[in-house]
Amino acid sequence: MSAPADSMPSHRQIENLIARYAELVDDGDFVGLGALLADATFVGSGAPVSGGEAIEAMFRGLLIVYADGTPRTQHVTGNVAVEVDENAGTAAARSYVTVFQSLPDFPLQAIAAGRYRDGFARGEDGRWRFVERQARITMFGDVSRHLRQ
Repeated sequence: MSAPADSMPSHRQIENLIARYAELVDDGDFVGLGALLADATFVGSGAPVSGGEAIEAMFRGLLIVYADGTPRTQHVTGNVAVEVDENAGTAAARSYVTVFQSLPDFPLQAIAAGRYRDGFARGEDGRWRFVERQARITMFGDVSRHLRQ
């Protein structure tokens, strides 16, 4: 059994939010992704998108989902650096991301890599939440089976 979130150090709670994002995308759980980013602005290659419903709709329109309900990807996030200002109730994180994909006719391979820059705030309930995610993908492989054209 895991410890309650509020008994974990702030940096660990934030790392868990970063990991949860990857799980939700890879599970094709866009409703959960919208809930996770409900108070956030997502900045990617297009115009910034704010709020859970808009972010959910963006991901539904962007990613190809297969019969198993997933995009058949695995996001690997590493080199995570978190800086917390406990007094202000804010935090920032930097990390690297590599996206792998595999399908029956598409062997396992890295299809994209880049960096995330995230902003967080502690809510009145004491829990951390995303307030911004900047995804800067700088290396691309074959994304033809991942992104809608």
